[in-house]
Amino acid sequence: MKKENIMEVKGLHKRFTSKGITVKAVTDVSFDVKPGETIGIVGESGCGKTTLGRCIVRAYDASEGEVFYRTRAGEELDFLKVDKKKMKEIRKEIQMIFQDPYSSLDPRMTVLDIIKEPLKANYPKMSKAEMDQKAKAMAEKVGLNPMYLMRYPHAFSGGQRQRIGIARALVIEPQIIVCDEAVSALDVSIQAQVINLLRDLQKELNLTYLFISHDLSVVEHISDKVGVMYLGRMVEFAPAEDLFEKPMHPYTEALLSAVPVADPTIQMERIPLKGEIPNPANPPSGCYFHERCHYCIDKCTTDAPALTEMPDGRLCACHRAKELALRGFTYDEGAKSQT
Repeated sequence: MKKENIMEVKGLHKRFTSKGITVKAVTDVSFDVKPGETIGIVGESGCGKTTLGRCIVRAYDASEGEVFYRTRAGEELDFLKVDKKKMKEIRKEIQMIFQDPYSSLDPRMTVLDIIKEPLKANYPKMSKAEMDQKAKAMAEKVGLNPMYLMRYPHAFSGGQRQRIGIARALVIEPQIIVCDEAVSALDVSIQAQVINLLRDLQKELNLTYLFISHDLSVVEHISDKVGVMYLGRMVEFAPAEDLFEKPMHPYTEALLSAVPVADPTIQMERIPLKGEIPNPANPPSGCYFHERCHYCIDKCTTDAPALTEMPDGRLCACHRAKELALRGFTYDEGAKSQT
């Protein structure tokens, strides 16, 4: 494990089998995470983003692969292979914010009890007074009024409920937080508040985020690096600025062309994708994207491209990546042009 990384995901696979049918939800995903970074994971619904996040926190057991993690004490270990006792020690260092800010909160528990719950699970010897103090301090830090902590989740708005989920994840002082569509269920104005809150907390607490979203505008705003997934595979991984300025994979290019722009004077050139997303239980041969790609050649139909490092340092899984990198694509706040 490299000294500069806090986590390294290597060759991660997750397969679900039911009634003799196997679905490849995540296939051979690899990337590195540095302390204090935000890694954005984007793609269409069903591409395996959430499954990847849940495998990393071990809500799902991965079918294959390794997730090396450097603990706060400096210990390096394969997160996916540790026993239950060790797992309980590490669990407090890697937490998750869930997509739905209502269904992820127990409606029978007060907000104070919800925020305290991780403390009870991980620090059973901590006194009730200390738990209450930590929970109230964290609630205040995320913008919740401590006077309302004896209320139940239904009494709060969507944005406030998401702040409760954030407080619950942060109260045991983790190093890494997996944010699974953390703002997708919120109004745009509330999204901005929560995103700004996450960024402020990241600077203050030196947090590392894995930010899963289908909203490219949000990902561009918050991420340092972005991984693009398609049908369970990582097809491009690059610094956010490079990816949004000049995408290299045809799928990334098509995604960016679909980002809406609020300025009616900008003429958008869309890149429509042919057909539908393939069945993950019966994926196509070769490159999974070749049936929808307008740059497809014969090799794409038979050989699956590996995620390969390009001359500029980014990773891309496309047989024509180096050739297409010269095609003159630029992305400027949603405007697309071919030069």
